[in-house]
Amino acid sequence: MLRTSMHPRLRCAVGTVSRCISPRVRALGVAVRGSTHRSFSISSHIQMIPTTNSITRGFHRSLSTKVELTEEESEILNEERAVDYVDVCIVGAGPAGLATAIKLKQLDNEVGSGDLRVIVLEKASDFGSHIVSGAVIEPHALRELFPDSEHLTESNQIPLPEDLVTKVTKDSMNYLTESFAFPLPEPPQMHNADKNYIVSLNTVVKYLSEQAEELGVELYPGIAVEQLEYNEDKTAVTGVSTKDQGIDRSGRPKASFERGMQFQARVTVLGEGCHGSLTKQAISKFELRKNDEQTYGLGIKEVWEVKPENFEKGYVAHTMGYPLSADLYGGGFMYHFGDGLVAVGLVIGLDYKNPYVSPFQEFQRMKTHPFYKNYLEGGKCVSYAARALNEGGLQSVPQLYFPGGVIVGCSAGFVNVPKVKGTHTAIKSGILAAESIFDSVKELEAFDEDVAQAEVEEEVTPLTLESYQKAYENSWIYKELDEVRNVRPSFNSGLLFGLAHSGLSTFVTRGAEPWTLGHPHTDSAATEDASKYSPIEYPKPDGKLTFDLLTSVSRTGTYHDEDEPCHLRIPEQDSRKHAEVAYPKYKGIEQRFCPAGVYEYVEDEKEPLGVRFQINSQNCIHCKTCDIKVPTQDINWTVPEGGDGPKYYMT
Repeated sequence: MLRTSMHPRLRCAVGTVSRCISPRVRALGVAVRGSTHRSFSISSHIQMIPTTNSITRGFHRSLSTKVELTEEESEILNEERAVDYVDVCIVGAGPAGLATAIKLKQLDNEVGSGDLRVIVLEKASDFGSHIVSGAVIEPHALRELFPDSEHLTESNQIPLPEDLVTKVTKDSMNYLTESFAFPLPEPPQMHNADKNYIVSLNTVVKYLSEQAEELGVELYPGIAVEQLEYNEDKTAVTGVSTKDQGIDRSGRPKASFERGMQFQARVTVLGEGCHGSLTKQAISKFELRKNDEQTYGLGIKEVWEVKPENFEKGYVAHTMGYPLSADLYGGGFMYHFGDGLVAVGLVIGLDYKNPYVSPFQEFQRMKTHPFYKNYLEGGKCVSYAARALNEGGLQSVPQLYFPGGVIVGCSAGFVNVPKVKGTHTAIKSGILAAESIFDSVKELEAFDEDVAQAEVEEEVTPLTLESYQKAYENSWIYKELDEVRNVRPSFNSGLLFGLAHSGLSTFVTRGAEPWTLGHPHTDSAATEDASKYSPIEYPKPDGKLTFDLLTSVSRTGTYHDEDEPCHLRIPEQDSRKHAEVAYPKYKGIEQRFCPAGVYEYVEDEKEPLGVRFQINSQNCIHCKTCDIKVPTQDINWTVPEGGDGPKYYMT
């Protein structure tokens, strides 16, 4: 039920849209545009907390600029935040975050009081809108989550509606030369036929959000979470704060300004996906990465409607080789699903050395190979998406708990690279986290409206869940990742060694090797000076099979308000300084690794280098590649306003 009484300082400016939504919901910063999901149940435990004053804000321009705020503007920007108290706050509504929420409320409703406040905050305007994956998924984690699902039948062994899934009927693995495809033996980990399912993961996430809502989870789309909150001595996380809405590019509050809200929680669950901004904060603050550095790939994907004679429902294909050179790790995929749809994509390891490589252009070139072209020609591309993914495996998984919170799913990095899958491990991690959380909170009084405010404040003690780490280490996730731990890092020694060692690991030893290979450096550190390489001349797009970058971005439904601060942060927002450090050595790598045309070096005679570095933040599809790959490590991806970003379709 919505409650409308609230502190008057958080009331919004009156407008047509504002009158349609509870002021308390507006205080949360819920994005109105494009959002159809409304499942709000906000506790009465809302109080106001003061924040530190600041009257100078930086904003994006080609040069560093500061704006001096008036006293009134400063007061508006630093007004007290509303604060709400919850038992568990989950950031990110992907498979892992929603699995955590669902399992928690299942346990609470079955053997607990049924009153636990479990909230999920999602930056997308609707659930699933920012989700990208292949995706072929193994069903056993979902069966653990929904063992009694009405959708489980003799013919459908996955607890999802049959119209959301396509059972795999055929597999193939091929090595591509420029003109030919040669069959390869398929590792047992990649065998999918008759047991796994092709899905559009963003439609699966929408379904999971509906299941969570039915169980009593509080779901809030369109909420960008900006920062972790800590206890007084900064030794534990006590919750999160959401991002302010309605600030213009100069840093001044607009008439639509809405102050972000703070959620205090016993446990904060970080399920933001690969390279999440809050997860970065937690890993750095609590020194959670005590093992190998994480290494990443960039996955680029299109969904096509193909001609009926080219459609083979249930067919799953993976390729190596063309168009990638021997020093590039990666491969292509093609999945036939639904009613005449084909997902086609390329994953490239971001540890490549040559700054002239363009993952987007490599993907476009891959589609011209007869192996792919014969299926796609005469069809229609209906969707485009791109996202970074974890490739480090077991040795790159950080410590999973910290005082006051846990990390789940791709935020931790549970992708099984040889399987080309991570959804099943993400869901299982959410189940394990939920079980550990419930064991710790089940005896505590839930934060409901009958608890006095003074009691609430006294009870908010962050929990440390080492039990989750132990559960992971005793789970099938750990065993599965351990068996293939040497596959991805073996390619650090070259293609031939990687193929040989991977064959040994996947066909023979199954992880019994008495050694563990490592990842010696970050992906950004792997990048070499452009002077060692020659520029790559990629073919021009034909507009039928291959496309230019902006045409592809137009298929993502991406929206950002142009009059908001740039969420892609560089030091002092000084573009000239960034160019001076990055351009002479790497010759514009940013505009090549970005799959959305966010970064450009524009010819400009007035600039010392003859080029001007430009950030087109409104194009950003939230793939996180810039934060990972930029060699100068001076681009920091932060959340834009809630509801901004892509609105993916069938990805």
